[in-house]
Amino acid sequence: MDAFRRVFRGFLTFVRVCYDSTVNLIFSSLIYQDKPFPLPPPRHKIVLESANQIASKIRTRQISSVEVVQAFIDRINEVNPQLNAVVDNRFSEALEEAKLVDQKIALEEDISDKPYLGVPFTSKESTACNGLSYTLGLMSRKGKTAEEDAGIVERVKAAGGILLGVTNIPELMWSEARNMVYGQSNNPYNLCRTTGASSGGEACIVSACGSVLGLGTDLGGSIRIPALYCGIYGHKLTTGTTARRGIYGRTGKEGRSMLTSGPMVKHAEDLLPYSKCIVSPDKLPSLNLDKPVNLSEINIFYVEEPGDGKVSPMSNEMREAVRKCVKALSDVSQSETKDVSHIDQFRMGYDLWRYWTSKENECFTKMLVDYKGEAVWWRELLKLPLGMSNVTLPSLMKLVDMQLPFPSDQWAEENTNALRTKLTDLLGDNGVLVFPSAPETAPHHYVTFFRPFNFSYWALYNIVDFPVTNIPLGLNKNGLPLGVQVIATSNNDRLCFAVAEYLEKCGVAGWKPPFATD
Repeated sequence: MDAFRRVFRGFLTFVRVCYDSTVNLIFSSLIYQDKPFPLPPPRHKIVLESANQIASKIRTRQISSVEVVQAFIDRINEVNPQLNAVVDNRFSEALEEAKLVDQKIALEEDISDKPYLGVPFTSKESTACNGLSYTLGLMSRKGKTAEEDAGIVERVKAAGGILLGVTNIPELMWSEARNMVYGQSNNPYNLCRTTGASSGGEACIVSACGSVLGLGTDLGGSIRIPALYCGIYGHKLTTGTTARRGIYGRTGKEGRSMLTSGPMVKHAEDLLPYSKCIVSPDKLPSLNLDKPVNLSEINIFYVEEPGDGKVSPMSNEMREAVRKCVKALSDVSQSETKDVSHIDQFRMGYDLWRYWTSKENECFTKMLVDYKGEAVWWRELLKLPLGMSNVTLPSLMKLVDMQLPFPSDQWAEENTNALRTKLTDLLGDNGVLVFPSAPETAPHHYVTFFRPFNFSYWALYNIVDFPVTNIPLGLNKNGLPLGVQVIATSNNDRLCFAVAEYLEKCGVAGWKPPFATD
């Protein structure tokens, strides 16, 4: 029987490879033909530097906040016509705030509690930013603006950050940044490819050097998907450590949720200090972010092929990315690396995530119409081909999916607890898991419709509330970013940050500019 299963599984894998190859051929050869549209290099070199470096230069008067803010505004204006990443801005207000920062520094006022004083940042459009667009990508909310800042935006502003604008998202939830209000965002490495989502515009503008600090949220990979596709670092903080008020219309009083927030940056050194500014003050002590990490004592676990039949088979270059990361970590760690791909729950990602999403507090059918009634799947299905529907195809797919049977409570809870227990027992407080970021690099626009389950490897870690960092590992032969996920157990985010910084310092990891450099 085991032999038959192996043969049958091999046959299904062969069929899936043929299917994926056909889809790739159609989109790359017949639809897009992958014509290069390179981004212009930035005029101001300051936009290439880390947020830490920029903050230090502002504090020591090597450069003014006005000069920094203007440099990033200029960069957004240079690249946004091609990328469509920033959908609303407050450039004039940002420059006025920068002038006040420079005055404060000139007067030598106490700025010790503002680590990012004068440093610009951006946030996704579905996170409330006072006075800026807050449509959630919905036609039913077109023209709406936020009346206050979300909790996490308040935190970054309190640290001295200057908000430049908000960035593009999908309609509510999807893995491509496209909606009927603002259109589609394009990948900075190849405009024919997706940025990923839902923090797609955010990852895009950070990678293109239009923002140095990106503020993302993550319910099922929404930070890590675009971080991979756009070649930057993206970290999903331990669930429950960040404020949810003002994210997708939440009040912050809702019950349990998989939703969390996190930093999106080009340089690994920014992950830890920026996370300190995002995490809620009462949760900071539990993370022990200042506790030193000795990488020689870290236990290394890895998975090359999780084996979920719903997901595309792992490409060779993504397997090699995992191996490259594990090899570099094994050079510094005194422990042996261990393959843990045998864990059954790795193959249940979509079903478990779908179950727990149904337990979130929002009512998807009401949110689609901004709580003015309720969206009905069959009505939208009839209206869509006639061009009369105000919802996108992904939202319609979600409406239809909601009509299908859900896993039983017992099955979902047992397997969620089993996955959490197995990983907690393995990793403890001094272990990390190196896991594929995705089966492939950034696909062409719309290909995601043909591979709707490929986000499952990101969703796994929302289910168990663990912190995860997407770490960029250079570019493939087509100039598209590669990467891996590094996972730790709850409240051990600092292990992910230490791994990211080590891999960058030894030249294995790091952001590669999507434009020519000197």
